[in-house]
Amino acid sequence: MNHKTKIALIGYGKMGQEIDALCRDSEVFEVVSISFKNNLPAQAGNDKLDLKGIAKADIAIDFTSKDVVLKNIEAVAKLGVNLVVGTTGWYKDLEMVKKLVTKYKIGFLYSPNFSIGANIFFKMIDSASKLFAKFPDYDVYGLEIHHKAKLDSPSGTALKIAEKIKGLKFTSVRAGRNPGFHEVTFDSSADGITLSHQAYNRSGFGKGALVAAEFIKNKKGIYTFDDVMK
Repeated sequence: MNHKTKIALIGYGKMGQEIDALCRDSEVFEVVSISFKNNLPAQAGNDKLDLKGIAKADIAIDFTSKDVVLKNIEAVAKLGVNLVVGTTGWYKDLEMVKKLVTKYKIGFLYSPNFSIGANIFFKMIDSASKLFAKFPDYDVYGLEIHHKAKLDSPSGTALKIAEKIKGLKFTSVRAGRNPGFHEVTFDSSADGITLSHQAYNRSGFGKGALVAAEFIKNKKGIYTFDDVMK
């Protein structure tokens, strides 16, 4: 008997394809639905949400764009299906999403970055920033690099790091093929300390999204990847 966790993919860009590939090699997950398979939603034309397929899933995972993610969240919530969202750029509407999660009694988990390593990096940054805050001689600056097709700048990851360090601004580079590099430097006239995270490929993000999917499977309410890391 098949007891695999059923996944509905919403969005079939680089991340959707990565998660699909991981599920094909998995004894735990299977993909039962793919929405927007032919194009990203912004250029989708007749491509639309596979509501029948999503209704059969245990969890839907959304990696689309900020233009359609709120509509996707509402449609999936109405189906009563739990949701993992890796799309960024919508957080100003978080209160509206919280109301949907409560109204339709679903589990909802979102994060700007699902990489386990990146989330450990966040904790390192958080700890370092508290230490350096005691010493005003240190300036802090950030650099992030992503592939040229990445739409948001700064990235959701950079914004999350900036939340932890007051006044931190990132220089954002969009060029080449880098799947994701983030660096924070604390610098003084005497010395400097640099912390960085380099993603080598998208497998870490995909694996983290599936860890999040298993975490939220039988839960209700709103969560972030910080809850998974606990």
